Amino acid sequence: MRIYLIGYMGSGKSTLGKMLAKYAGMQFIDMDHYIEKRNCKTVPRLFAEEGEEAFRNKERKALHELSEMNDVVIATGGGAPCFFDNMDVMNRTGKTVYLNISPKILAERLLNSKTDRPLIRGKTEEELIQFIDESLKNRNAFYLKAHDQITDPDTALEDIITMLNQDTSH
Repeated sequence: MRIYLIGYMGSGKSTLGKMLAKYAGMQFIDMDHYIEKRNCKTVPRLFAEEGEEAFRNKERKALHELSEMNDVVIATGGGAPCFFDNMDVMNRTGKTVYLNISPKILAERLLNSKTDRPLIRGKTEEELIQFIDESLKNRNAFYLKAHDQITDPDTALEDIITMLNQDTSH
């Protein structure tokens, strides 16, 4: 089984992914970390030195490699579903779950995050909420193709497992 967690930065993909993988006895892979190890550079450095197009090509290649692994929970990069046929690949090769968290909650999480995220550096909370809202308007066309959605950030792990185990027609 392959589970892809998609959603905006700060939505909890890595946190949930680690918990799901541990519970299900599966491997957890953070796609950005996977790309960083393969390229010996951080994602921000790849963007800065090689540009977004080159990064998105590396991301696509990584997705195709990961889509052949078994018993894995994959936290994708926030933009990964929005390029090439990535969303179709994920839907075809595994179960996709969109962590659909409100812009206000995302902004609070990102402002409290210790991670340096160049896209949001220097923004006030109001500016950040507006930025996230605009980004989600563009990305939701892709994100909403996911098999399942989690809209409550406090959803219990047991409820998520039940949702994943339900037989769907996707």
